[in-house]
Amino acid sequence: MSKRVGLAGAGSIAFGTAALLHEAGHDPMLWSPSGAGTAELAGGAALVATGALETTLTPRIADSAATLARENDVLMIALPGYGHKTVLDALAPHIEPRHQVIVSSHASLGAVYLMQLLAERGVSVPITAWGTTICTGRRQSGTEVKVNTVRSKVDLCTVPEDSSEEALALCQELFGDRFQPRDGLLAISLSNLNPQNHMGIALGNITRMERGETWSQGQNVTPKVGRLLEELDLERLAIAKALGLEVKTIFEHFHLSFHVPVASISEMNQEMHAQGNGGTGPATADSRYVTEDVPYGLVLTAALGRLTGHPAELHEAGIRIFSAMYGRDFEAENEILKALELDRFSLDDLKRAAKTGLLRAPARA
Repeated sequence: MSKRVGLAGAGSIAFGTAALLHEAGHDPMLWSPSGAGTAELAGGAALVATGALETTLTPRIADSAATLARENDVLMIALPGYGHKTVLDALAPHIEPRHQVIVSSHASLGAVYLMQLLAERGVSVPITAWGTTICTGRRQSGTEVKVNTVRSKVDLCTVPEDSSEEALALCQELFGDRFQPRDGLLAISLSNLNPQNHMGIALGNITRMERGETWSQGQNVTPKVGRLLEELDLERLAIAKALGLEVKTIFEHFHLSFHVPVASISEMNQEMHAQGNGGTGPATADSRYVTEDVPYGLVLTAALGRLTGHPAELHEAGIRIFSAMYGRDFEAENEILKALELDRFSLDDLKRAAKTGLLRAPARA
């Protein structure tokens, strides 16, 4: 049965996801919080997807968060992590018990933040967190997106936990049988490899980004950059193990996402480049590889490392190096963790929130 799905976002992931939904027979609506991202589409232009997915559609366009909620039963958050809090704040007053919410991809306990906003209104809905996006790609213009790949596996979990089966069925209905359930939000947070991978890629290629060069990302995951990515992955896996969580390795990630044989990370990226799906690296230093993934990815991993007694020294160093490069305090830029006042809570509090969606310290006797 066709579903009406509202996507908050108008970038490459939102465009690519809308195209996927259309191809599967569903009815997507896009909402650009600023209005700029959907201006041409609102004027009647069609959205054209090329690459791994070839289709043309005329998506519905929302003019506000209220419209997006009113006109759809499924709501998807599909924009960079630094935009999540603003969008969740805008949507929360309009979400009703009939809704289901999908966060693509989940950033810094955003599902907990939304769950607590809804709890203040006495509303509870299933909120599903994806460990990564359903596709990768690059927005070419206000009406075009190039889809680089459609992932064969996406990790997910749902809060509250007792809604997991219902939410998994919905995701399968929308996008097919490509989802791997994980054990709570901490597992999902540690299943998102983009922050660690983008850190290594950006550190190794920052001058290309600054100079606005056109460069192959896969080709430039050279042996030394690839080894850095592998070492970053070991830190993430150690934290997951300390939490008793099962998450995929970086090797499984590249194999499942980009359909290349398992080898060293550099070799897998070279194979992606040879196949033509290695992607193009960022052509600006003002890239989500840094401005999203450092505050909303690396910062949470580093915090979990400290809480578990397995400090992620390379992640911590990356936060400090990028902060020095950019003249910004990226750790302080995470608006969601700041709003949740994460420092007030223990690891046990976080573990409970990962299943319930509510971050509450236990009552003191």
